[in-house]
Formats: sequence, structure tokens, C-alpha cells
Amino acid sequence: MKPLKKTLIKWSPNFAYAIGLLVIDGNLSKDGRHIDFTSSDKEQIKTFIRCLLLSSKIGQKKLSTSSRPCYRVQWGDINFYKFLCTIGLMPNKIKVIALIKVPNIYFFDFLRGHFDGDGTIYAYWDKRWKSSYMFYTVFNSASKKHIEWLRSIIYNKLKIKGHICKSRSVYQLKYAKKESLKLLPKMYYNNKIPHLERKRLKTNKILKIINKRIQ
Repeated sequence: MKPLKKTLIKWSPNFAYAIGLLVIDGNLSKDGRHIDFTSSDKEQIKTFIRCLLLSSKIGQKKLSTSSRPCYRVQWGDINFYKFLCTIGLMPNKIKVIALIKVPNIYFFDFLRGHFDGDGTIYAYWDKRWKSSYMFYTVFNSASKKHIEWLRSIIYNKLKIKGHICKSRSVYQLKYAKKESLKLLPKMYYNNKIPHLERKRLKTNKILKIINKRIQ
């Protein structure tokens, strides 16, 4: 059997995006070797594989929290595993992960991966004020330290504060319309960067409504 190609460790927009996805939906085995990435979206899995230039095949597994099977890619790479640990990932990271060491130039690529992993954007017409269209960009994490770190980095770069709240066991970092309009162009700075298409389309739809109202 032909051995799997080792993961190329080289920072780039694609690499940073994949790290963002791993922070949310990745898992490091306790054996010090294996990395697993799982998603209910096959497009996400394919993009992840492309970003890291992996030769691993896509498999499936069933989660206890979902009635439908999820897609997964799993591979062994001691060198890449050690690298992930040096930048802030770890086994059983979900509630204890804090800062992630990402080069400044690639932070918003990382953030887009984080957003595509478990973030959301939603909009609505606020009935309290006539013709008031509201929308929020939201990042999620079970770790308070991680969500606070994310907020501090975004503030340092864009001087937007957002606000943190907790929904059940998940901490949410939310940016309302005015701040989102500063944040989203940084995350989606061109059409060729890796992204989850359905979230990009939803974001574009919201921004189109906003732009019509501004004109």
C-alpha cells in the first residue's frame, strides 16, 4: 500500500482556513498521531482536504447527536499533530482551548474557517422600528477563554467590540450590523478564497439588502 503523503506545514490563506475548521470540528487522538475532521457538509470536507493537500479518502460516521451520518477524514501524521499542539490545539479541546497562534496576515482566513465550522449569520426585520433591518454575525465556542481571545484579536484589528453571551453550554461572540459591515469584508476579501458556499450566499443576500437600503 502506498503511504499517505505527509501534511505540508506552510502558512497560507488555505492552510489558515483549514486550521480554523480544525479548531471547531477537528479532533486530536490521544495516541499523539491521528487527526480527525468531521462535518455534516460534504462540501466542507472536500474543501478541507483541498486546503491541506491531503490524499486521505472521505469516510462516514454516525454521531449520537444526529440521526444522519456525517462525513469525516482521518489520517495519521505525527509531525502535523505536534505542530497543531504547538499552536494551541490539543486532545479533548472543546472546553479548554484558548488562544491559537496564527500569523497576523492570515488571521481573517482562520476566522472564516472558524465561522464556517460553527458560526452563523442571521437577519430579521425589527418590528419595533419601521423598516429596520437587523443582522448579526456570530462565532461559537464551548470555551470561554477561546471566545474571549477571539474577541480581543478582532478588536485589536478592527476596533469593534461585539458582545459575548452564553446559550446553554456554548459561548457566543456576536457582532451587530454596524460592526459586521466592518468584519465581513475582511473575511470575504475575494471570490477565490476557500469558503462554505451556502454561508457565503446567505451573507451576500443579507449584504445586498443592506446595500439597497443605503442607496
